Amino acid sequence: MKISILSENCAGAFTMAEHGLSYLIQHNGRKLLFDTGQSDLFLRNAEKMKVDLSDVDKVILSHGHFDHGNGLEYVKGNDLICHPGCFVKRYRKGDRREIGLKYTRQELSGMFSLITTETHYSIDEKILFLGEIPRQTDFESASTSFVFENGEPDFVMDDSAAVFILDEGLFIVTGCGHSGIVNTAEHARKVTGIERIYGIIGGLHLKEYDRQTIETIRYLEKNKVKHVLPSHCTELPALAAFYDSFGIIHVKTGCVLDF
Repeated sequence: MKISILSENCAGAFTMAEHGLSYLIQHNGRKLLFDTGQSDLFLRNAEKMKVDLSDVDKVILSHGHFDHGNGLEYVKGNDLICHPGCFVKRYRKGDRREIGLKYTRQELSGMFSLITTETHYSIDEKILFLGEIPRQTDFESASTSFVFENGEPDFVMDDSAAVFILDEGLFIVTGCGHSGIVNTAEHARKVTGIERIYGIIGGLHLKEYDRQTIETIRYLEKNKVKHVLPSHCTELPALAAFYDSFGIIHVKTGCVLDF
């Protein structure tokens, strides 16, 4: 399995950064584009990295936020897999800034072969889109800084992830992890029937060194997860705690990771 970091919050030596996320994932003979960031930056970085996106099998959208899906217009024609709740209008609570996708469902249906599902979806026998992730823990997704157009709280129920089955166990890729990585990992275990979690990468939406961060680290340690790679929306206090526990590397654009 190979993951090429095309768009991230942190720049590499020769690649640029933006607030967003886009990974090219190669596994089991497939090439999958996981999120597209908020612009065409993922394409420009891919060119610098000499990464070919012309033969991508499918595009996966982790959830309906601008920094994960506004680059979709640059990869028209593929299958696009996402949760049907990705297309709502949504805002930040404080400044009421719109943070949803700039495309409607109808527009994306004209650009892609659109596959929407609330339940998990098998891309093949080794790769699954997890669909809607049940919120089971009492320390994850307990509050939100987002609202819908009518002012009701938005807990980003469309947040999903992809899981890849390796010989060593499950490798989970998140966009922002609004569902919580523990909820996500437990759901991945349930739908695959595989207990071993080999690795995680992506946004974990952990902002502070608080109970959620502490319980998340405890869970990953208890389950002896070998590769722990928080990125994107994981803030410095949480990253410092992850470094103390796991000796994590700094995920930047331009990185190519082999597992």
